[in-house]
Amino acid sequence: MYIPKHFAANDAVVQDLLVNHGAANLVTSTPDGLLATLLPFVYDAEAGALLGHLARNNEQWSRPVLGEALAIVSGPDAYISPSAYASKREHGRVVPTWNYVTAHVYGTLVVHDDPAWLETLVRRLTAKHEARFAQQWSVDDAPPKYIAGQLRAIVGVELAISRIEAKAKLSQNRSAADIDGVIAALDARGDLDSAEAVKAAKPES
Repeated sequence: MYIPKHFAANDAVVQDLLVNHGAANLVTSTPDGLLATLLPFVYDAEAGALLGHLARNNEQWSRPVLGEALAIVSGPDAYISPSAYASKREHGRVVPTWNYVTAHVYGTLVVHDDPAWLETLVRRLTAKHEARFAQQWSVDDAPPKYIAGQLRAIVGVELAISRIEAKAKLSQNRSAADIDGVIAALDARGDLDSAEAVKAAKPES
C-alpha cells in the first residue's frame, strides 16, 4: 500500500480499527488464483491474531495458501467535494478526493475445524456486536441442538499477524481552514464517523 508520511496511521488508530471494525475482506492466493471473502473478525491482541469463520461450503478455507494471507480492514470512508474547502473560494485550485482509514493485515492463515474453538469464537463475535443493543441476543437464546448444527456448518480461521500496513487519509495535507470545512460538510450530511475521524487526525497548529 502506498502510504505518504502524512497519512501513516499511528498505533492508536490501528488498534482502534482492529478492535472496533465490523468485517474485513480475507484474501488468499491459491494455486487456483485469488480467493476473497468478506467476514466478521474479532481481534485477539494477546494472540496477535484476527479470528473468524467461513462457511464450510466456502472453498477458501480448504485451498492451500501461497505466501501470506491478507485481511483488508476498513474504517470510515467518504467522498470529499472541493466545495468543502475554504481554498476553493480563494483560488479554485482544488479537486475531489476520498478520505478513508484502512489496514492491510498480513499473516499466516490457520484453520480450526473444532466445534469448541468455534463456539468460543461465535460467543466472542456475538458479545462484540450485540453490545450496542438494549436487548442483546445470546447464543444461549437458541436451542443447543440448533447451535450445534450451525457450528458444524462453519470452519474457523485464524490470521496470525506478521505485519500491518495502515493508512489514515483524513485531509491532514490540507490547511486548517480546509479541514474545518471538511468536518462541517461531513457533519452536515450525517457522516459522523468520518467527521470524527477527520477531527481526531487534524494536525496540531
